[in-house]
Amino acid sequence: MVVLGIESSCDETGVALYSTAAGGKLLAHALHSQVSMHADYGGVVPELASRDHVRRLVPLLRQVLADSGCTLAQLDAVAYTQGPGLAGALLVGAAFAEALATALGLPTVPVHHLEGHLLSPLLSSRPPSFPFVALLVSGGHSQLMHVTGVGLYELMGETLDDAAGEAFDKTAKLLGLGYPGGAALAALADSGLPGRVKLPRPMLKSGDLDFSFSGLKTAVVTRVRELTAISDEQRADIACGFQEAIVEVLVSKALRAVKVSGLQQLVVAGGVGANRELRRQLDAQAARARIAVFYPELEFCTDNGAMIALAGALRLQAGVSGKPAGAFAVRPRWPLTGS
Repeated sequence: MVVLGIESSCDETGVALYSTAAGGKLLAHALHSQVSMHADYGGVVPELASRDHVRRLVPLLRQVLADSGCTLAQLDAVAYTQGPGLAGALLVGAAFAEALATALGLPTVPVHHLEGHLLSPLLSSRPPSFPFVALLVSGGHSQLMHVTGVGLYELMGETLDDAAGEAFDKTAKLLGLGYPGGAALAALADSGLPGRVKLPRPMLKSGDLDFSFSGLKTAVVTRVRELTAISDEQRADIACGFQEAIVEVLVSKALRAVKVSGLQQLVVAGGVGANRELRRQLDAQAARARIAVFYPELEFCTDNGAMIALAGALRLQAGVSGKPAGAFAVRPRWPLTGS
């Protein structure tokens, strides 16, 4: 079975082909990022994002077909991101997928964006096995999930306000860094002195598995306002202190969730999962606790079509029937546990 995956939830257009033959294999994938287009505006402009998805989908589809050596006649289903995300951007991908599937007489598989991220480590050379605990950390979501199998997700904890990635981006903006801010802040933190800037660890000792990062962002605002002028050294130290705080909270809560679950496997997925300091701290502390940690390959940490093709294929294998192509709806807001 060959499944085409289409991702268009925000500012990346992704297309991929995944085959379930011989244990499963990613045949080809292609991605276009809109970062340079949105950089002048300091953030994603929804209308521009939607229009760019329209321009990119056909060329990307042609590219993955050429790279894989497949033809449209060899497809068995079309999977696409139904939500959550920007409504207009989701509509572009959904309409394209449904129209293509209708023309080819194929079923479609609407996929939850976070399910794609959650399952993306299965694309790596060292995949986890079910069950496991998943830490989903991205620009819009910070959640801990107990994962029993495909489609079997139990929420263990989530952010009460800003997500980890959102806090990174907002703090980067406070420090005068460019867009996208999260990666720029992490790079700046590498040149800061650890421990010099002390910032709060929100909800670290709350006794539950929820997160809160808006207070950490406010603490950075306060620290910056205390300085009459901020030097490059001070900016790097603040970035380092911010990253230290957010990583400590994420690591502590994730390992606690694994302990509560009684499992020994932790999956980390989403854009923040690419953060090198988070990976370093998790690997070190998890090794001491004899917990195996799994990550997607770096190229699959951001939004991509490969994770959507994979999720669609795994859903079909799990017995979830694809729907007849045609009528559809997108879900800009959609809890993963209700998918």
